[in-house]
Amino acid sequence: MPTLWHGRFEDGPSDELLAFTASLPFDRRLAEDDLAGSRAHVGGLARAGVLTTEEADTVVAALDRVGEELAADGLTFVASDEDVHTAIERRVTELAGEPGAKLHTGRSRNDQVATAMRLYTRRALSTVAGCVVDLQSTLLDLAEDAGGAYLPGYTHLQRAQPVLLAHHLLAHGWALARDVDRLLATRRRANVSPLGAGALAGSSLALDPAATAHELDFDGAFDNSLDAVSDRDFVAEALFDLALLGVHLSRIGEEVVLWSTAEFGFLDLDEGYSTGSSMLPQKKNPDIAELARGKAGRLIGHLTGVLVTLKGLPLAYNRDLQEDKEPLFDAVDQVTLALSALRGLLATARFRTGRMQDAADSPEGAAVDLAEHLVAGGLPFREAHALVGGLVRDAVERRVPLVDLVAGHPALGAGAAELLEPGVAVTRRTTAGGAGPAPVAHQRTAFRERLEADRRRLGASPT
Repeated sequence: MPTLWHGRFEDGPSDELLAFTASLPFDRRLAEDDLAGSRAHVGGLARAGVLTTEEADTVVAALDRVGEELAADGLTFVASDEDVHTAIERRVTELAGEPGAKLHTGRSRNDQVATAMRLYTRRALSTVAGCVVDLQSTLLDLAEDAGGAYLPGYTHLQRAQPVLLAHHLLAHGWALARDVDRLLATRRRANVSPLGAGALAGSSLALDPAATAHELDFDGAFDNSLDAVSDRDFVAEALFDLALLGVHLSRIGEEVVLWSTAEFGFLDLDEGYSTGSSMLPQKKNPDIAELARGKAGRLIGHLTGVLVTLKGLPLAYNRDLQEDKEPLFDAVDQVTLALSALRGLLATARFRTGRMQDAADSPEGAAVDLAEHLVAGGLPFREAHALVGGLVRDAVERRVPLVDLVAGHPALGAGAAELLEPGVAVTRRTTAGGAGPAPVAHQRTAFRERLEADRRRLGASPT
């Protein structure tokens, strides 16, 4: 079979060239997007008078037939099909004859591929954002079920202050909300049509890029044809969004790993979301959490690789841009799988709230409450901090219960000692956004409203 450029060459391409440059093994997933772009282009050719109405109908029917063959895995690829775009055009020409040979008029694979990639990215980001919202919904369900359960909050992985379990779960939920914002913002910026830019300079034919953009539900067409075929900012942005989302999922994974250890004992994993050991009969391993943590490095690598590829390219199109696809496809796949797996893991896990609360009930966790008690009595905070810190040090060194030292201190006394009782400190966080019962109740309502709003955004146009 001839190549798309056979007229310029006397000899055919070498096997090595075809093997090295082929992208069909991975860009097949762009078939749906290429077909959509091709249908819009056919309409543009008909409006420009390049195709008659009858010819346009014939080509569109051939495109539909190819779509059916692809869906049924019935399209036979040949050696000259270096990418899915070539394969579709070849098959359309076989089906439609001479009108099919006109399909590529006024179009280059440069603007063709860029259009398909934008259509794919728009669709993929919507799917990922929907999966993020599903995970957030699970976190909200868990937060509502947690009731008044509390655990130690940590800084530097050292116990700091007790916080409601609901507050901790929703902290992950709000981070994911920012991921949704980023994904939808990138979707909006990607929603510009390159179709009509040609190889780099547009066309002398009476094509209307704005009309094909409208037909494909883009916000508009390109402003500069050179930029249109060379721009992969939207791929880099999508990879950043997915990498940062992966970092957030890694943080959840890290906590699951820690919490499910015997040392923490805060979480029991369902057997359906755990693995065993090939050697150690007693093991129940958090492989999903570990892989969510591990795949963050893979996602960051994809972003870095694409940025390095882009940083040295002159205008306009260069074949280096073929390297944008595999990283994006893999990042979308891996994040989608991770979101689903983590959602199932969390939904089926059992929180050991008694163990959490025992860990949070150490009197030292209420040290700041003692300092704030002194501040309420007029003592400057730094003096209060030093006084309470000295009592804690004294309790550790002398192995005396902190509550006894507080009760016997003239600036504190029995009333202050009551602040160290189990479960008291977590109730004293009252500021908006804080970890106490009242602000967390308000936060649950706000988070639920945010989820409802994001579901509406997902269902709306990418604009």
